[in-house]
Amino acid sequence: MSRNITFCQATKEAMAEEMRADPDVFVYGEDIVKQGGIFGQFAGLHDEFGDRVLDTPISETALVGAGVGAAMAGTKPVIDLHFADFIGITMDEILNQMSKAHYMFGGQAHLPLVLRAPDGSMSHAAAQHSQSLESWFVSIPGIKVVIPSSPQTGKALLKAAIRNPNPVIFFEHKGLFPVTGPVDDEVIIPLDKAEVVREGTDVTLVSYSMMLTHALAAADKAQRLHGVSTEVIDLRSIVPLDMETIYQSVKKTGRLIIAHEAIRTGGVGGEIAAEVAEHAFQWLQAPIVRIGARFAPIPYSQPLEESVLPHEEDILQALVQK
Repeated sequence: MSRNITFCQATKEAMAEEMRADPDVFVYGEDIVKQGGIFGQFAGLHDEFGDRVLDTPISETALVGAGVGAAMAGTKPVIDLHFADFIGITMDEILNQMSKAHYMFGGQAHLPLVLRAPDGSMSHAAAQHSQSLESWFVSIPGIKVVIPSSPQTGKALLKAAIRNPNPVIFFEHKGLFPVTGPVDDEVIIPLDKAEVVREGTDVTLVSYSMMLTHALAAADKAQRLHGVSTEVIDLRSIVPLDMETIYQSVKKTGRLIIAHEAIRTGGVGGEIAAEVAEHAFQWLQAPIVRIGARFAPIPYSQPLEESVLPHEEDILQALVQK
């Protein structure tokens, strides 16, 4: 039985359920006790779980460093980074400690920790609070990177991330928190499997996070206005990438478009395009198309912001081109 709830409520339920089920799970970050998190995603948890919900000083380095130590000591920290834009401050902890400890200790150390990192653009949030930085982590072995696109995937993927025995970065688009959608509590989503969310025969459209909403809308218009049948894939995870699902779709359609909000240059779309070109080239009937943000900081000005970010119309134009 599914219920219509917001992404914010869905992830809050995931936190509460995992904390009730496992006393080793705790959460900490900036402004999560009194404020309940900047998007309200932790509101009320302190009332139920007390000191397992902690406010911290403003130091992302300390947050992740403490999380690495806490995880190696046997607990399961969930760390709120406030905004993903601040994740650069934590790169030594992520790159040289969090991702490598399991390997460097010969498998004797596990790091069951989750970094929650709200990413993506918000209206007028400007260059330091509007970034999609997930591609940074594609080439770091030892971590998983998941990116939900809906309340359902938000809840199910967060629960799976908390249960995972090693580190997970959980990018959640800032614009998703107020989005409402059906959530079935029985749904279980693995951290390594994409989903075909719309069947089609003419073109494969791969997306994730908030951009998936635009991808589905563009696919509907392409079918209604131009008769183009689009198969839409929600990646859900970018580390690891479920390339097999993409290969099978490209084999059927012969065309591939990848759309994401992150900057096109060096983005996840480039990695997918390279893998398909290497392993599925024989099925392609047209060049691969990548859609992403322009190579520029996100401007404060709304018209300029709109000009930098990709949109539904960009995807539609790519779908209907011959």
